Amino acid sequence: MTASALSEASERDLPEQDAPETARGLRHGWIAATLAVLAGVAAVAWHATRYGHWIVDDAAITFSYSRSFADGLGPVLQPGAPPVEGFSDPTWMLLLALGKVAGLFDHGLLFGIPDYVLFPKLLGLLFTAGILILCHVAARQLFPRRAWVATLAVGLTLATIPSFVIWVVSGLENSLFAFAVLGLAVLLFTAVNKERALTPKVAIAAGVIVAFAALTRPEGLIYAAAYPIVLLFGVRREGFWRSFRFAALSIASFAVLFGAYVAWRYSEFHRLLANPSVAKKQGLPDLMSIIRPGNLIAYAGIAGTIVLAAVVIWALAKAPWRRALVALMTPFALGVIAFGVMIPDWMAQNRFATPVWVLGALGGTLAFGELLRTVKVRWRAVASVVVVAAAIPSLVGFTHASDEFIKSPTIPACLVADRFGRGFNTYADMLGLQQASLLLPDLGGSSMTSRLHLVDMAGLVNADIADLTKNDDIAGLRDYVFDSVKPTFIHSWGPWAAGNGITVDPRVDRDYYPIFVYPGPGPRNGDFVRKDAVTDMAKLKAVQHYAATTMMDVEAYRFGDGLNDCGPTMEPGQTIPPRP
Repeated sequence: MTASALSEASERDLPEQDAPETARGLRHGWIAATLAVLAGVAAVAWHATRYGHWIVDDAAITFSYSRSFADGLGPVLQPGAPPVEGFSDPTWMLLLALGKVAGLFDHGLLFGIPDYVLFPKLLGLLFTAGILILCHVAARQLFPRRAWVATLAVGLTLATIPSFVIWVVSGLENSLFAFAVLGLAVLLFTAVNKERALTPKVAIAAGVIVAFAALTRPEGLIYAAAYPIVLLFGVRREGFWRSFRFAALSIASFAVLFGAYVAWRYSEFHRLLANPSVAKKQGLPDLMSIIRPGNLIAYAGIAGTIVLAAVVIWALAKAPWRRALVALMTPFALGVIAFGVMIPDWMAQNRFATPVWVLGALGGTLAFGELLRTVKVRWRAVASVVVVAAAIPSLVGFTHASDEFIKSPTIPACLVADRFGRGFNTYADMLGLQQASLLLPDLGGSSMTSRLHLVDMAGLVNADIADLTKNDDIAGLRDYVFDSVKPTFIHSWGPWAAGNGITVDPRVDRDYYPIFVYPGPGPRNGDFVRKDAVTDMAKLKAVQHYAATTMMDVEAYRFGDGLNDCGPTMEPGQTIPPRP
């Protein structure tokens, strides 16, 4: 007997109710569901307040592209820049562009908060609500009268996970991506539970959702395998070819939509991959792809992971709806594989794991609910105690992770906006330069505020540097910088000098004056200006003094308080006045 049949049987066993009582029950059910969703979102929002107005710098790259699209300039980082697909989240970028057109983003203050902070965070919370609504849809399949409890449990669980909360309110597309992946998982779960998986509607819907996910995050492509895998697990011998046809229909619907975007990409940029994927040298899986998901176990806590796995495995073996659970956990498994395959991200808090947390929380909650419904009362108490005990080390670890992130948040957009956008604008103003260019590795906040032509040292928004980086042609990269680009300013910090050798190349001393050089051992890092751009040595000395005082104070402030915003707006040409 399927789970849906059990549910119908249980409903038949209830005393007959009159219409007003039934309507009242439905109304109370929706009220409970709404309150559960709102409580979960409120818990995530409360946790998010720990991170203040922080927006990660990579998100501001998408902000700049959304600004260009909204202003009718097309896929460019800055006005006048060449078209480059320097974003890997087209759906999120378009949402932000729509926000700008509607006057909700990139205009100024919104309820007293800069809209470049508030609007993306509100979008993140909106899609968090969508995630919890989808969780409720899944839970209603199994627990019609107690679905709100499962929804609340998932919401509160996600609210305790810093990795989930941080990236939902980072300004990046994580919430939208997790919403899309969960939408696919719930579609498959519901279809299998109701024995409707082999229908054109489900096949096409699965393909469309996967296309949407792939246009939100590059690794969304992996979920094209979810529907065929679910059919493989649920197929009987006599239905193989029928299942094969529906799997082909799903893949075709995905291919039509995503293929249309790839065709536009190739016609516009002459690439089959987004430029960041080229620059990051994303390749095929290797041995580390198998080991890397262990980071998620360490982050979530070994005890909690073991208990979660045990409950899910029990449900896969014993639950009457186990085939539906397979459908739900297939995207979870693909998400774990994607986390392992993706090139390790330099950002903290497992940025690529957001769908894994969501699907793991939902699958574990539903499985535990089935366990409590199945076992005797005394074993329910034992199971609950075990779950609580296993959760304690995880909560301790989450608290530590949150505290560490607050002390050292991943590169804030406002640090980059002040230090490299407004700061180099000021350099150019002090030197009397109307037109200038800047080579640097951080393009988010700088692209929102700089009036200079920016050249991306990392290659994310520069096709030539992306190709040189992909081919490991570091000598060619330096030749390109010094012989072709000849940037007015160069900035390098952290690992960049050791990685590309630009600031230790002899041509730096030949062609550039140092503005500021970071002290300490290791390869030389700092700010440099072309000699032929300096017409007055007194102005250079003033710039050098400004860099050593005001700019270092700005840098120290932004590193010391990375959770703050950087004023009502981020606009090209803004400066930081020199200190008297």
